[in-house]
Amino acid sequence: MKTPQGNAIAEKTICFKVGTDLLYGVMCLPANSSKRGVLFIVGGPQYRAGSHRQFTLLSRDLALNGFSTMRFDYRGMGDSEGDAYDFLNIHDDIQSAINSFLLNNPYLSEIVLWGLCDGASAAMLYASGDLRVKGLILINPWIRTEAGSAKAHLKHYYKDRLTDPLLWKKILHGQFSYRATAKSLLSQISQILKTDKASGETAQQAHLPDQILTAMQQFTGKTLIILSENDLTAREFADVLHGSKQWKNLSISPQFRVHELKNANHTFSQRVWRDQVASWTDEWLKSW
Repeated sequence: MKTPQGNAIAEKTICFKVGTDLLYGVMCLPANSSKRGVLFIVGGPQYRAGSHRQFTLLSRDLALNGFSTMRFDYRGMGDSEGDAYDFLNIHDDIQSAINSFLLNNPYLSEIVLWGLCDGASAAMLYASGDLRVKGLILINPWIRTEAGSAKAHLKHYYKDRLTDPLLWKKILHGQFSYRATAKSLLSQISQILKTDKASGETAQQAHLPDQILTAMQQFTGKTLIILSENDLTAREFADVLHGSKQWKNLSISPQFRVHELKNANHTFSQRVWRDQVASWTDEWLKSW
């Protein structure tokens, strides 16, 4: 196929197995491929095109810059067979996708995992166990616990609301619901005060930040993190990143790079935001 710029790239549909289930993906191949390929780990429930076709567009952009890419559907999603699994249980899907990616592209010798939301979390949990993975690109990683989410709401949402002109306009015109706001605020505080057991979280969910930290401490490759400013998932991850000595030690290492995209929302719904993510991704892939 040819892009609007006239450059030729090839797209190839591939099929591979996880157990007895057939999974489907699309590779995007440049004329001259780098040894470094990018595998997209989508956030669920989602399929391989991504919100606003971001994964499709970014795959083609990276191919134009010499990087082979692959995007695929997990079991139970999109065109793939089988039962759907959450991000904590797609290790086999990622491993089989990497196997297929390398098998179908002999130029590749190392893999970078690009993940959004809980796809980024799945990538972090997977990477240290596969020596073929040399890099991680993590977009608004999901590291949520009920208490952590409540803290993020208190710290970011309510603070931003106090500086919102529309809020004060509602107050001045008697259109502001004090009762509803107080109820919401008390609910958030209640979630913080509850224990993990009382809040109904599973042990796996409650200890997700610790699991991911341990996995990242074991990962020896390079990491790029991109966080949207206007996204509570990203804010919660940023609070963990800057609030823990262990995470701080990771983030200041030469292996780490962190960008924050001002005003952007969780799925980068505006083209200017998607273009910036593409630019940072391409620049970082070429930097090492």
